Amino acid sequence: MAGQRSKLQEDIHFRVLRHIQDNPEISQRELARAVGISVGGAHYVINALLAKGLIKLGNFTVAENKRRYAYVLTPKGIAQKAHATRRFIVRKMAEYEALRAEIEDVKAKLSDQELKDLRAELKG
Repeated sequence: MAGQRSKLQEDIHFRVLRHIQDNPEISQRELARAVGISVGGAHYVINALLAKGLIKLGNFTVAENKRRYAYVLTPKGIAQKAHATRRFIVRKMAEYEALRAEIEDVKAKLSDQELKDLRAELKG
């Protein structure tokens, strides 16, 4: 279970780093929505990334609300994101290959009629 949790946490950290790099002025609410976590979860992840030195906070220069921050990846954060990107792609490609093999195995066990019905269902 800890392995799954670790992979999930790594995926979330990767997605947060990716969104922050693409949009440093993203709010925690927007980040949570984009990553698929709660606002509290986004706050927790941001604090963890700050503690690890992967991101830093900067104030908006032209924002009316001075409590809003811009999140900036540090050089360490950029390097971590690069490593996380590689691990993410390797893991997702392995998952894809395993899923594809499983689908092919299931399809091979279907009768011709079941396979024809499945194709029709997927089209419709």
